[in-house]
Amino acid sequence: MYDFNADIADCARSIEVALDQYVTAERLAGPGVASDRLVAAMRHGSLNGGKRLRPLLVRQAAAVFGVRPEQALMAGMAVEVLHCYSLVHDDLPAMDDDDMRRGRPTVHKAYDDATAILVGDGLQTLAFMLLAHPDCHPDPAVRIALVAELASGSGAGGMVGGQMRDIEGERSALEAEDISQMQAMKTGALIRASVRMGALLGEQTRVHFRR
Repeated sequence: MYDFNADIADCARSIEVALDQYVTAERLAGPGVASDRLVAAMRHGSLNGGKRLRPLLVRQAAAVFGVRPEQALMAGMAVEVLHCYSLVHDDLPAMDDDDMRRGRPTVHKAYDDATAILVGDGLQTLAFMLLAHPDCHPDPAVRIALVAELASGSGAGGMVGGQMRDIEGERSALEAEDISQMQAMKTGALIRASVRMGALLGEQTRVHFRR
């Protein structure tokens, strides 16, 4: 019998272990070496997370097409670090101005505003680095499709655009339809992308997704 609580707990553990391994100076190195302070702040903003719902949706959608949990891990991790970046930026004084998240000081309180901005930038780029890695999926076409799906769900027509609509709503009252649209973009778009990415991992590239 399927146990949802056990599944979400197992997924959260897997994501936590993987993030602990990937969010390191060695893994984040490029032409140069990542700053120790930046890496520490990125770990602060991404580790010890919540339920990891979005990676679970990637994992469960992929399982429908016979993809094993470990084969969906990197894509799930990509969605999660992108979600974490959005939280770090949302917590900034210029946005929601929150001092605590998940029982700990937010990144801008534990470090500073400028570092928090760079943490968000670093986590966002890490998301796409993970999707582009051959370990995410052996087929480059699938990896490209995953990148495109996450970009669509998190960009101006998705999560970021929804946050902008939320800010606009603070200046002028939103109608019920506008609020629904804002929520569909700010929160729903990344959840939607998570499910669709799971299907893409199963190489369901011929499915005509509705945009």
